[in-house]
Amino acid sequence: MTKQMTIYSRMLPRPLALFIALFISSVLVACGAPSTDSGPTSSGATRVVQDADGIDVIVPEHPEKVVTFSEPTLDAVLALGVRPAGTVAGRGLTTVPAYLQEAAGDVPIVGSVGQPNFEAIGALEPDLILVDGTSVNNNPDVMEALAQIAPTVMAGYAGGDWRKNFAIVADALNRNDEGEKVLQDHDQHVAEVSARLEPFKDKTFSIVRWQGSGASLILKELPAGQSLEELGLKRPANQDKFGGGHSEPVSNENLGEIDADYMFFGTLGGSSVANPNAGGNADANAADVSLEDAKKVPGFEQLNAVRSNHVIPVEGSAWTSTGGPLLAQKIVSDVDALLVQNEAMQP
Repeated sequence: MTKQMTIYSRMLPRPLALFIALFISSVLVACGAPSTDSGPTSSGATRVVQDADGIDVIVPEHPEKVVTFSEPTLDAVLALGVRPAGTVAGRGLTTVPAYLQEAAGDVPIVGSVGQPNFEAIGALEPDLILVDGTSVNNNPDVMEALAQIAPTVMAGYAGGDWRKNFAIVADALNRNDEGEKVLQDHDQHVAEVSARLEPFKDKTFSIVRWQGSGASLILKELPAGQSLEELGLKRPANQDKFGGGHSEPVSNENLGEIDADYMFFGTLGGSSVANPNAGGNADANAADVSLEDAKKVPGFEQLNAVRSNHVIPVEGSAWTSTGGPLLAQKIVSDVDALLVQNEAMQP
């Protein structure tokens, strides 16, 4: 067993480590390669793309079997009109994110965001794997194992600009022109909606994920925060900042930190920091249920947004997680529809 395979054995569960070792061995025998440094070869035309780390990756000129390893990469390929051969379940879910379910259809699930099912991935015989900083990029052994299955492109980091991540995916798929059209359409959509939101631009807006029995804030670096900024909607002073690329927990003793004139309120499948894979629903109906739970927490009903009836339940898998252009399009459309709807419901 090579040194690299020994590392797998120490870090991964024994059955998984054994599978990786056997799988890599079979790939190396088939390719005639002397070490694990060589990835799979392709008999078709290839091209070179640069990933988010500035590393050149040789990929098929026209990939046909793409596996996506995160919500943003799944979002991106669907926006480009590509049906992936396989993908992973959304964060805190057992399915793809709710906002992508119609577009994704019956795409096979080959693991969760942080736990790939190597056997299922290998069975698909992919010719391109897309990952990013919200999935398995921080596990070099898993990244190496994926690279032995197919060329693996790192598309970006958590909290990065979704546009840049999307551009890398478009380049990896050799669909740069289509990618430019997606971005142009999005910019036009933002401009149209922003013009309709002028009456709200002197208000503040909070984005809250309720998980378990507490709140987390979505700040400016995540797609929902980026979308509010594009639309010209203000955040409260304590939320007008960039975070660590994920939601920022707020203790129940400091609930005032989540307050604003308006609050977009979602949940992510019932998951929490201590139980990120709890599963469940992350749609607006789930947000309604979580809102009733939140009202039981002392101090929540005293918040300005709650007293003003300005808490707006939203789909958590879009608003409180991460994604790409389809997520951004949904958030902009939600703001357009839900703010007007919320005002119409006021007494």
